[in-house]
Amino acid sequence: MTPVISTLRTAAPAAVTPAPTPSPSATNTESAVEDTIQAAADAGESFWTWFTGWPLHILIILVIGIVVLVLLRRVIAHVTERIATGAGTTTAESTPTWRRYLQRTPFVEDAIAMANPLASQRRAQRARTVGSVLRSTANIVVGTLVALMILSELDVQVGPLIASAGVVGIALGFGAQSLVKDFISGVFLLVEDQFGVGDVVDLGSGALGTVEEVQLRVTQVRAFDGTLWYVRNGEILRAGNMTQQWSRAVAEVRVPVDTDVDVVRAALGRAADAVQADPELSPLLLEAPSVRGVDAVNDITMSFTLHAQTRPGDQWEVSRELRRRAQAELRTAGVLVPPADVEPAVIEPGPEA
Repeated sequence: MTPVISTLRTAAPAAVTPAPTPSPSATNTESAVEDTIQAAADAGESFWTWFTGWPLHILIILVIGIVVLVLLRRVIAHVTERIATGAGTTTAESTPTWRRYLQRTPFVEDAIAMANPLASQRRAQRARTVGSVLRSTANIVVGTLVALMILSELDVQVGPLIASAGVVGIALGFGAQSLVKDFISGVFLLVEDQFGVGDVVDLGSGALGTVEEVQLRVTQVRAFDGTLWYVRNGEILRAGNMTQQWSRAVAEVRVPVDTDVDVVRAALGRAADAVQADPELSPLLLEAPSVRGVDAVNDITMSFTLHAQTRPGDQWEVSRELRRRAQAELRTAGVLVPPADVEPAVIEPGPEA
């Protein structure tokens, strides 16, 4: 073994430097930081446990309720506005084939409604009023459901509240039953389209005239003499609409009882043909005027009737023209003889006082 290696083996090991001992202040700081982190973690976990309970459930209920209400209102507004403005109509060429099979054949009254200048106003008022009712109903239904679900999450007994609301509703129903009746009747009037703005109606009790406005509670009817009738919808037991879809012009003509029936029918037939050939009246007709047989006979006269199907609201003008043409043709045929000239009587003045 060489002297160098022997010397290295017999050399004493070097001294090891001892590790520094942490001071008490550093240990306290680390412990405080760890305690703070643990406390923050415990607080966060506690808050998350609390938040994922009823607060999160209530927040989800509110968000879903708001989203559902907004969607319902937008759908209702979109549909009613399209109906009110008449938008969305497509031609036969642009309509898909599968939808053509589902569409019904247009009726005559459809073309009449489109040609009526008041049809758009009537449709718009009806659609917007029904839309307003539907939006209010959606607000009440969605709001009530959200409120009940929130109270249920807060461990509030909903049963007694519902029972109390039912008792209050019954009391209000008895106290304001006429008002509720008017509103419900108004909704059905609009939904069933019994009459609208511009229709000539008979609502009973002398309320006969043109409808100017249909509201949920009252209907305004303007009589021929200018009287404006306010009729509560709940008090309408019957409604006669004289201008819905189509009308019928009726003209009654009376002749002497001993007149030849065939002569009268021929004269009235010529009058009906003249009305149909009139360029101003023919657009108002939906069918050719016709003459019925003898409708009534008494000791003095016989009654004949001319009638024709017309556009809504034009039956009175056609009836007047039928009477005028019938009288002219009957005079030409010698059925109606003009009265002889009679000299006016002269009244002698009395003796002076």
